[in-house]
Amino acid sequence: MDPDDASQPTEELVDVVDEHDRVLRVVTRRQMRADRLRHRAVFIAVQHSDGRLLVHQRSFDKDVRPGAWDIAVGGVVAAGEDYDEAAVRELAEEIGVVGVVPTPIGGGTFGDESFELIGRCYRVVVDGPFEFADGEVSSARWVNRAELDELLRTHDVMSDSVALLLHRGVIDLAD
Repeated sequence: MDPDDASQPTEELVDVVDEHDRVLRVVTRRQMRADRLRHRAVFIAVQHSDGRLLVHQRSFDKDVRPGAWDIAVGGVVAAGEDYDEAAVRELAEEIGVVGVVPTPIGGGTFGDESFELIGRCYRVVVDGPFEFADGEVSSARWVNRAELDELLRTHDVMSDSVALLLHRGVIDLAD
């Protein structure tokens, strides 16, 4: 169950963390969203073996930025779950990829008007096929660098994954 999926119960528990990633308390996802509490999240860049990046449009049922495009698979880390476990779970839930261990590629903090988080970034190379069974993704496609630049100019794209994956230069894309 992905804590970002608005169709799921909002009583799922989430760790609230301080700026040093220490757990302060456990709250419901609903409270975390309502009070914009700092939490943990994972971001997985899914790349094709030819270097292109999988981008997807978020479901219109999402509780934050419905319909926005995203350059990463991922979501909120559940209470008591570690980042690596969350990354494996998110790959399986969002795109049906199992048996693949994502490679850690960094992380950082992010905050805007919607949320405040500490994120860990990962990368996997998987050519597909993908299964979007949980309803979190409305469409997906592969993009090269020029196509990604165009997407960023012309569409609403999740700023957290852009900040943590692109602006920090932790992924390279095919031209």
